[in-house]
Amino acid sequence: MSTGSERPLMPRHFEQELQELNERVLWMASLAERAVHDSVHAVLDSSESLAQTVLEQEGVINDMQMEIDDRVVRLIAQVQPMASDLRFLLAVARINNDLERIGDQAVNIAQSAIRVLRHVRVKPYVDLPRMSELAEGMVRDSIRALIDRNIELAQAVLIRDDQVDQLRNQIFRELLTYMMENSAVVFAAFELILVAKNLERIGDHATNISEDVIYIVQGRDVRHHATDRR
Repeated sequence: MSTGSERPLMPRHFEQELQELNERVLWMASLAERAVHDSVHAVLDSSESLAQTVLEQEGVINDMQMEIDDRVVRLIAQVQPMASDLRFLLAVARINNDLERIGDQAVNIAQSAIRVLRHVRVKPYVDLPRMSELAEGMVRDSIRALIDRNIELAQAVLIRDDQVDQLRNQIFRELLTYMMENSAVVFAAFELILVAKNLERIGDHATNISEDVIYIVQGRDVRHHATDRR
């Protein structure tokens, strides 16, 4: 009868392909993380060139998503993976989707950055840099948790999700006040609200990745169960 201890009997090529898949996911993660950083700084630094760089990279991330999906399907179809490997493959499929969505959110921010440049600046950016730094850190740490299979780091990302939500609400309130007081800033303020909303979604995707890290390492599905995350 097969047991988890028999994992070394898996075909050598399967072990190699698992490693290659892991490397491709990490490469895609680095592209998504860079896209977030560049898109946010396109807003904060009023840089259209940075925004264009993010837009140009969208196709690369999309292509990698399809490649990783194909690898996962092929590995599951070719070999009947042991429990831990199957958990890894299923989690990778979800992480892959979250990374692609992070790339999409970065594109949305870059597009807003370009539109913001056409309007008067609303106010000095204070909360937005704090929110972007927090969201970027969540993405970075969720990927590091995946690389190191670090449960503690993954759980730390989950805790920060509420902080991102609080900053989003604060930014929304401030921008709505500016919009009511000065009609000249309505369009720029609306774009910044969209930026904050996309940063919140990036934090959500980083949270999803961290939940999948816990699933890979411990086999626990903590989605929708806040008490299980601790």
